[in-house]
Amino acid sequence: MATRNEFRLFTFLLSLFLFVSLLMGCSKQDTDVKLQPRPVKVFRVEKTDDRIVAPYAGQVQARFETTLSFRVAGKIIARPVEIGDFVHKGQLLAKLDISDYHLSVESIKAQLKSAIADRDFAKDDLARYRELLNQKVISPPDFDRHQTVYTNAQERVAALEAQLKQTTNQLDYTELLANRDGVITTLEVEKGQVVAAGQPIVKLAQLDEKEIHFDIPEQRVAEIKNQQNVTVSLWTAGERRFNAKIREIGAVANSASRTYRVKATLLVGQEDAHLGMTATVWVASDKTEQIAVQLSAIFTSQDQPTQQKVWLIDEATSTVKTVPVQLGNALPNERVSVEGLQTGQLIVSAGVQRLKEGQSVRLLGAFPHIESSGK
Repeated sequence: MATRNEFRLFTFLLSLFLFVSLLMGCSKQDTDVKLQPRPVKVFRVEKTDDRIVAPYAGQVQARFETTLSFRVAGKIIARPVEIGDFVHKGQLLAKLDISDYHLSVESIKAQLKSAIADRDFAKDDLARYRELLNQKVISPPDFDRHQTVYTNAQERVAALEAQLKQTTNQLDYTELLANRDGVITTLEVEKGQVVAAGQPIVKLAQLDEKEIHFDIPEQRVAEIKNQQNVTVSLWTAGERRFNAKIREIGAVANSASRTYRVKATLLVGQEDAHLGMTATVWVASDKTEQIAVQLSAIFTSQDQPTQQKVWLIDEATSTVKTVPVQLGNALPNERVSVEGLQTGQLIVSAGVQRLKEGQSVRLLGAFPHIESSGK
């Protein structure tokens, strides 16, 4: 029995020794792995003189687009145009029922005819009383009363003539005419609808001058200037580029998108650019020198998903630390301009997601530079 117990004790001690040895080996192996520097590819930051040509999505619009309305109220009895119709200056676009306005004109004409008769009678009457005054048959106050009656009749005729002209104008306003050659882009009403004075009826776009409307983010609005030359490409025109010029830059940012509306006038290609077409405006920045890094060097962390960062190498200790950067415009060869770095700094270019703050690294090969295109 004693021999069996001793054998069990020996087996237990042997198993314990092997287990402890295994744990010590694993810990030592893990320690070796942690202490081993991770190999990384790096590059040294330099400035590039690549000229930025940033694309912006836009839309073809007419420079002059007018909303036309009736100057009087009424019921629409005719609307002989449709969206897309080309119209000429003076062409009828819509017409109101003229019944009430015609009656007003006839009423004023009748009142004016009566007032003219009263004025003529007062004029003849005044002439007779002037003779009586000269003969000293009547007193001056009596003559003055008749002169006042004539003056009132004369002024009433003048007032009714002005009123007749006004009602005649209102009768003319029942026809909505095109104020220039152009194309109908919007129709707001239908035949039979009762409209108020000033209510939008049609929108007329002039076709002899077209422009591209696009939006610029607030951090880049300082890169463009009025009268700056740009190029425009249309989806329907393939690789063709059309010259354009910045005409207007919005003074206030959109409250929702925080972008500024910019308008570029097309200098050529008016026939190819149809209203509403999608266009791309290529704006060249006046910045010729900037810090550029490879896209593979940019990463974000889980705790700050909106903040772009890079790994900066401390060459004295061969360790890495994160540096926040602000991205700019895209550059050729899978690069991007950034702010927040300085020339000469050493940056990790590959494997950025596998590194940790303060981790030791081993630099692979030479340190390639971000070359400038002028070199």
